[in-house]
Amino acid sequence: MIVTLTPNPSLDCTLEVPDLRPGSVIRATGSRLDPGGKGVNISRALAANGHRTVAVLPCGGTEGERLAELLASEGVEVVTVPITDSVRVNISVVEPDGTVTKLNVAGPQLAATEIDALAAATCATANGVGWVALAGNLPRGAPVDLYAHLVSRLRGSGAARIAVDSSGAPFAAALPAGPDLVKPNQGELAEAAGMPVTTLGEALTAANALRARGARTVLASLGPDGALLVGDSAVWHAEQRVAEPRSSVGAGDALLAGYLAASTEGPAALAEALAWGAAAVSQPGSGMPRQWDLDRSAVVVHPRIDPDRPLSERN
Repeated sequence: MIVTLTPNPSLDCTLEVPDLRPGSVIRATGSRLDPGGKGVNISRALAANGHRTVAVLPCGGTEGERLAELLASEGVEVVTVPITDSVRVNISVVEPDGTVTKLNVAGPQLAATEIDALAAATCATANGVGWVALAGNLPRGAPVDLYAHLVSRLRGSGAARIAVDSSGAPFAAALPAGPDLVKPNQGELAEAAGMPVTTLGEALTAANALRARGARTVLASLGPDGALLVGDSAVWHAEQRVAEPRSSVGAGDALLAGYLAASTEGPAALAEALAWGAAAVSQPGSGMPRQWDLDRSAVVVHPRIDPDRPLSERN
């Protein structure tokens, strides 16, 4: 079983538009409402592919109740921690070429007692599970080292392995705690390593910098350029072309879910992750792919790293 913690979840409203023109009245061609947040999406992808998962999250207001209902309808087991403030609602505007404009709300303010309850619920749920994924940005009121604290605490609660997928100061603070896996995207990788990441070689250097600071394995999602897996024994790069991209929202979360769900490691796990991530890009909004959406045969795992290969600016 895989447990996820999303400290700052959301309801995600996705609008599909023919084009985005600021200051204009635009009629959406499609809309949907999904549970949102990195850990929430990881659990949704896992459940959609028949894997048991439990999502731990704060729950407040009618928005929080609706979030829990939507997750349950998708087959995700939910452990909710009551909070006073309401869960946030985010908006994504998707254009026909897959360009996504996101309007994200800061989210609720959590009291110290609510943060403590969230941490306690995560540790209690994680006893004996295969993976725990700590994912997303932190809510207002949470200490910047919350993930670092949880990594250390989870080591003693029976959790087998711990993944962290976040950004900024909370991500940087978690590295010295020694998470088993971190999953930055290109921008997060560059920020955490403090260096530009414009080529595959620079991505490898940055990933090794994160490993030197404590992360055991780095799974870097590189958008159209695939993903890079850097561990103790070797380095692998893989990619999969998406013929008709619809939305990149949640694609990185699906990629991480595929990796966590893989019953293997190394290039086979990376290929599984790529199949899940690419399938998510073909879904509308933040929809998660199902087994029949995956095309594992289309994943290309390269036998060597091309350090001079430039990375796309947009991913």
